[in-house]
Amino acid sequence: MSNYLNSWGHYPNRPQSSLVSNWRTEVAGHLIQLTDAHGDTLPYGNGRSYGDSCLAASDHVLNMRTLDRFINADWEQGTITAEAGITLAEILSISIQNGWFLSVTPGTQFVTLGGAIANDVHGKNHHIRGTFGNHVYSFGLQRSNLEPIVCSATENRELFAATIGGLGLTGVITWAKIQLIKIRSSQIDSVAQRFDNLSQFFSLSEELDHQHEYSVAWIDCLASGSKTGRGVFIVGDHSQYGSLETEDRPKLHLPVTPPLSLINNLSLRAFNETYWRMQPSKRKYERVEYEPFFYPLDRILHWNRMYGRKGFQQFQCVVPKTVAEPAVQELLKAISLSGQGSFLAVLKCCGSITSPGMMSFPMPGTSLALDFPNTPMLERVLFPQLDKIVREAGGRLYPAKDAHMSGNDFRQAYPAWERLEALRDKGLMSRFWKRVIS
Repeated sequence: MSNYLNSWGHYPNRPQSSLVSNWRTEVAGHLIQLTDAHGDTLPYGNGRSYGDSCLAASDHVLNMRTLDRFINADWEQGTITAEAGITLAEILSISIQNGWFLSVTPGTQFVTLGGAIANDVHGKNHHIRGTFGNHVYSFGLQRSNLEPIVCSATENRELFAATIGGLGLTGVITWAKIQLIKIRSSQIDSVAQRFDNLSQFFSLSEELDHQHEYSVAWIDCLASGSKTGRGVFIVGDHSQYGSLETEDRPKLHLPVTPPLSLINNLSLRAFNETYWRMQPSKRKYERVEYEPFFYPLDRILHWNRMYGRKGFQQFQCVVPKTVAEPAVQELLKAISLSGQGSFLAVLKCCGSITSPGMMSFPMPGTSLALDFPNTPMLERVLFPQLDKIVREAGGRLYPAKDAHMSGNDFRQAYPAWERLEALRDKGLMSRFWKRVIS
């Protein structure tokens, strides 16, 4: 047993004791061992969920990270089968040199394969390829006191749909087979352009999204008045020429957690103003390595420590396309007035491709994500304001990033929750699930 696993945001601060499964054949026995001893447990990958969806209600998890082996790879068809504890970074370290890339990747490469499925992660190309679940062929699922089963679109179909985006509650994913996309180079041809307000973001999105594989925008979350929603629009595509070599980029490291957050109103305003002015007012075309394009924060190991000992919370929502501009405008106005936020605030438009998962987060519309240092005023004042805007717009929050969503808001936004609850492995329970269905 080992201690001190937690969520990435360190809020709620509930360190998890863990039992490590080194082999797939151990998972069934470990499930029984944990549930007999503690009542319930939860599979735990690499701890990159921000809130309490990766925390067991019992505070005792099944650590899957050591199940990190490739099982099979077909480099002609671009499919791989691997154990659930392998990270996306470990997949890319092999797949890129063979001319393949992840079909969908979130903003960090340090999530596990099982976690990517359980949270049905999405990325900068949702408008082109949907969610991670759209590219999963099959996976192995171990449920309490049962033999392991295989789930796919044709085999154990209901559990397949419930497990994609099912937050690790339907059973333990032990392996998965996924489809990759063909690439000719490890580099990205990117285009960046500064914009002055939110209306310009939507104009650029309308013009450029359908022309490019990847699309995202950085937003100055503290800009106000006529500057509300200003930021930098970035699109990109895999380069059609170049090598398949990857850079071993040096990593920065935050060795300790400071007593107080390094992110505050003064540092944030200074950074945002400087960063925005450094960006090109006209379109800038350049070739960049894939890591800084997809994973800018991954260069700083333990970057979550900069928020101090109280941790941080991320607010990520999606609002429907029909009301996206006024709803996002209202959200940004409330955030600007609060003087809180993050230096990496992300705005992007989601497409209309339906996920096979019954609990998938994206919808046709616009997603806004940013981090907040954890303060008493956050949940008492700002989050209720933001939640109300999202609720009235018909939007929803992302469970993988959440630590505060009310049960009423969750159940209204995710009506399929009752189907998931009916299929939930009764030996598995997260702090998130216990909070929102009670």
